[in-house]
Amino acid sequence: MEAARPPPTAGKFVVVGGGIAGVTCAEQLATHFPSEDILLVTASPVIKAVTNFKQISKVLEEFDVEEQSSTMLEKRFPNIKVIESGVKQLKSEEHCILTEDGNQHVYKKLCLCAGAKPKLICEGNPYVLGIRDTDSAQEFQKQLTKAKRIMIIGNGGIALELVYEIEGCEVIWAIKDKAIGNTFFDAGAAEFLTSKLIAEKPAAKIAQKRTRYTTEGRKKEARSKSKADNIGSALGPDWHEGLNLKGTKEFSHKIHLETMCEVKKIYLQDEFRILKKKSFTFPRDPKSVTTDTEMWPVYVELTNEKIYGCDFIVSATGVTPNVEPFLHGNSFDLGEDGGLKVDDHMHTSLPDVYAAGDICTTSWQLSPVWQQMRLWTQARQMGWYAAKCMAAASSGDSIDMDFSFELFAHVTKFFNYKVVLLGKYNAQGLGSDHELMLRCTKGQEYVKVVMQNGRMMGAVLIGETDLEETFENLILNQMDLSSYGEDLLDPNIDIEDYFD
Repeated sequence: MEAARPPPTAGKFVVVGGGIAGVTCAEQLATHFPSEDILLVTASPVIKAVTNFKQISKVLEEFDVEEQSSTMLEKRFPNIKVIESGVKQLKSEEHCILTEDGNQHVYKKLCLCAGAKPKLICEGNPYVLGIRDTDSAQEFQKQLTKAKRIMIIGNGGIALELVYEIEGCEVIWAIKDKAIGNTFFDAGAAEFLTSKLIAEKPAAKIAQKRTRYTTEGRKKEARSKSKADNIGSALGPDWHEGLNLKGTKEFSHKIHLETMCEVKKIYLQDEFRILKKKSFTFPRDPKSVTTDTEMWPVYVELTNEKIYGCDFIVSATGVTPNVEPFLHGNSFDLGEDGGLKVDDHMHTSLPDVYAAGDICTTSWQLSPVWQQMRLWTQARQMGWYAAKCMAAASSGDSIDMDFSFELFAHVTKFFNYKVVLLGKYNAQGLGSDHELMLRCTKGQEYVKVVMQNGRMMGAVLIGETDLEETFENLILNQMDLSSYGEDLLDPNIDIEDYFD
C-alpha cells in the first residue's frame, strides 16, 4: 500500500529559491508578518544572505554576500521554515506546489526566485565547464591545477575576472564582440582596463571582502544530483577570492584574444586525429603561425577558421532564466529572453504568483534610464520589492513603484578598480542620437558620460572618481547641461559646487 501523502499545509506565503532574491523576499515577508510561517523552498543546502549592506547614495548600494546554512536563516527569523527540496511541479490552478520530496504546499501568494542557469556552448562534454555558482567555481579550480592551456568563451563579468585572475596557464579568450567586457564597457573602458592585463599583477593581492564560500565538505553526497542539474545560486564579484587560480606553467598572464568570433565546433582528441586537422600553437608572434605538435584533450574550431587545442574550455556566455520546473500545465507569459514576465508589482501573468531576480523579465514601461541586468543588486532589490507587493496585495493596500527602478546603478570591481555604472552607461537603446564625453588618466581613472539633448543619460566611472552622487543626481533630475559643455568633466572644476 502506498504511503499516504502528508496533508497539504494551509495557504501560506511561499518563496522558491535560496539565492539573493528568494532569501531577501522571505526575510522581508517574515518581518512584515511576524506571526505567520513563511516557507522558503530551496534545492541547495546553503542559502545566500546579504550582509554588511550599505546604501552609498540614493540608488547605489554595496553589500557582501555570504553563503550560510539554512539553519542560520531560521535562527534569525524563527517564522521562516526552510524546505530543502527542489520543485517538481507548480499547480497554479490549485494554488499549490509539489516538491521533489513528495510533499505539497498550498500557497496564498507565491514568489518564484529560482534564478538562472549558465548557457553552455555544448551540453554533456566533460571538457566544457560552465561557471555560475560555488560548485562550478571549485570544480574549475580543481581542473586548473593540471592545465597548461585553457580556452575561455564569453565576454561578461565572469570571463573578465577569470582572465585577470588566472596565472601560470596559457589562456585563449574568444569573444564575439570587437572589444572585451561588452556587457559592461565600451571599447574605451575596455582599453583602459586591458592595459592592466598586460601590466604584471601586484604580488600582494589587495584584500577584498565580499564572499566566503563554505559548502566544501558539507552534504557532498546530497549535492551530486543537484550538481548535474546545474543549480546553485549565482556568483557575484570577488567569487574567485579564496580560490587559488593557478595552472601548471610558471608565468603570469599569457593571454591571446580572438575577437569577433564564436565556437564553430568542438572536437575530442580521437576525432581530431582521425580528421587529420591542424591546430595552432599559442600565438607568441602575430606574424608567424605554427602548427601545434602537442596533443590536447580537446580542440576548438572558431568561426574565424582558427583551431586551438586546450586542456578544457570555460563557457562563460551568460545565463538562461530557470523557468523549466514551473511551466508544465501553466500558461505563463514569457519574455524574449525566456524569463517569466512581471508587471510593475513583480506579478507574473498568473494570479498570486510573483517572480523576482534572474528568473523574471521586467515588462512594465521602464524608466528611460533603467534596464534589467541579471546582477546581484537587482536580485536584492526585486526580492525586497516583490515581498512589499505581496504584503500590500494580501492586505488590500496599494504600493508605489520602488525608487531603485528609477535609475540603473551598479557598483562592482574589475581588475581591482572600483567600477560604477549609471543609467544608459553604454548608450543602450539611444540610437545614434547621443554624444559621449570622456576623461581618462591612464592607470588611475576613466570617466565617460552619455549625453542626449544636453541631458545626462548615463555614466561609467572607473577608479576613485567621487563623482557618483553628483552624476546620479544629474541623471535623475534631467537638468539641461548644454551650457557647461566640456567643463562638465574638467578635473579642475569642482562640479559638485554647481549642483547641490
